Amino acid sequence: MTTKSTQPVWLEVALNGAAGQAMQPGIPTTPSAIIEQGIACAKEGAAIIHLHVYDEHSQPTEDADLYTRVIEGIREQCDAIVYPTLALHGTIAERYAPIKTLAQRGLLEWAVIDPGSVNITHPIHIEASLDGLCYTNPDDHIKAGLALAVADGWRPAYAIYEPGFARLGAALAAQYCSLKTPIYRLMFSDHLLFGTTPSEFALEFYAQHLAQTCPRAPWMISGLDANVETLMPMALELGAHLRVGLEDAPLGTMLCNNELLEQGLKAIQDSGRPLATADEIRQYT
Repeated sequence: MTTKSTQPVWLEVALNGAAGQAMQPGIPTTPSAIIEQGIACAKEGAAIIHLHVYDEHSQPTEDADLYTRVIEGIREQCDAIVYPTLALHGTIAERYAPIKTLAQRGLLEWAVIDPGSVNITHPIHIEASLDGLCYTNPDDHIKAGLALAVADGWRPAYAIYEPGFARLGAALAAQYCSLKTPIYRLMFSDHLLFGTTPSEFALEFYAQHLAQTCPRAPWMISGLDANVETLMPMALELGAHLRVGLEDAPLGTMLCNNELLEQGLKAIQDSGRPLATADEIRQYT
């Protein structure tokens, strides 16, 4: 019998992602809009804020100075763990350059390391005889990220697109004695053809898989082009944490980040589990 969890919930909001406003019209892309929405979500109870930055042409960019501006802007007004994404492509040096700069500036508490490679394809790609995105993360890229996490003291945020990601991520993490325990973030999608759709069957499988693969590690539900609201009560009962926000939500949604956050807050309140503060999360080793 599964024991109902009473642990404080880590609540994360992913403000925007890299899809752009053509596919997700409500996302903030300017520094001022990202800062404003990040502050609003943190003040409502989100201890973790994840974000992407965009250039003056509204294109995603991995600019350390833009990241600095928005991270500092949010943290000046509230206490939150604010962290950037990882570049989809490039050499090890190119992908981790902004991460290293932010760490040197004392602004990095978490960063993305995705322990595996995956094809991210939509049915419309197949119907049009087009290729989807091949998101590659070779072992040497993963190891380089973990070495930086140890050197600079930040927590890896693992995106688990497929079950094997957890196995590889756990095996590699075990090689770094002083590494902060990664958080394992399950990636569901209603339409993109990786992993599984958000379902109770998949959630139960992953809960057991993670319990065997990385026992005691924190884990969280999320996705891309996914509606995970119906999974929240079961996930919270199983001990999961929650991520909400426009990066993960169904593409073209009419909801805003604040409304998606309210869904998570209501589920947490209904679960009876307390909401974790940023300081409580920081203490987890």
